[in-house]
Amino acid sequence: MISFKDLAKVAAASIFVLSVAACSENDAESAGEELDEMVTDAGNALEDGGEEIGDMADDAGNAVEDACEDVKEGVDAEDDDC
Repeated sequence: MISFKDLAKVAAASIFVLSVAACSENDAESAGEELDEMVTDAGNALEDGGEEIGDMADDAGNAVEDACEDVKEGVDAEDDDC
């Protein structure tokens, strides 16, 4: 999962790349490509983090449902679905 610190690092690196690009026209295209790659990597990291959060939420929901079913089973409830 990507943290605020990681996002800040990407932002700082982006600023650095842009400042280097401003110093030389020949390197501007190269710096732009590097910046594009960093933005893509950051986006992928955020997407992966979102998927991990979704998986954790699903796991937590399943654990709550299992616990509910165990309690209902323990008290011999007629309907043990939660």
